[in-house]
Amino acid sequence: MKIPNLLLIAGTGNKSGKTTLACRIIGQLRHEGVIGVKITPHFHETTPGLVMLSETGGFSIYEETSTEAGKDTSRMLNAGAKRVFFAKVTDNDLLSAFKAILDHIPEDAPVVCESPALRYFAEPGLFIIMDSDKSNNKKNIKQLQELPHVKFNLEEILKLEEIPVYFESGKWFYKLTAPENPPLRGAKGV
Repeated sequence: MKIPNLLLIAGTGNKSGKTTLACRIIGQLRHEGVIGVKITPHFHETTPGLVMLSETGGFSIYEETSTEAGKDTSRMLNAGAKRVFFAKVTDNDLLSAFKAILDHIPEDAPVVCESPALRYFAEPGLFIIMDSDKSNNKKNIKQLQELPHVKFNLEEILKLEEIPVYFESGKWFYKLTAPENPPLRGAKGV
C-alpha cells in the first residue's frame, strides 16, 4: 500500500527522538496543515484530552484535543498539527486501524506518523529511523533497516535549524542538497 503523503518515523529504542523529530517537522511545516498520528501496541489507560472516534476488538482510535497534557500526541498538537490521532492496536489490526484513521484525513494532507510496525504494511513517501546516544530499551529493527530509509541521530538534529524534509504536491521528500545529509539507506544503488 503506497502512501506518498505519509512520513513514517521509527526508532532504535525508547527515547530515540521519534516524537521530537515529529514535532520539529510539524512545526516547520505547520502552514501545510500537517496531521499527526501515533500508533502504539500498548493498551494502557486513556488520558484526558483523548476523544474516542472508534473502537473494535483490535483497536481504539482517538483524537487528541489537549495541548497541555505533555503526552506525545499533545506535543504534536502543540507543535502546530492541524489534527492529531492516537491509536492503540493489536499487531493483527494495525493496517485496519490506520485505514480507519485515514478516513478522518483529507486525501493529500501531509501525515507525520510514529509507528515502526506500520512500515511492514505501508510504503510511505518517506521513512525515517531515529537513533540517539541516550536511547534505551534498544529494539531489533534489522528488518526495517533493510528497507529504504533515512537515519537521523537525535543529538545531531537538535543542532539543525531546519529538518531536511519537505512536502510538495502530495508527497514527502528528503533534501539531499546539504553535503552533511546522509544518502537514503537501503535504496538500490546507494
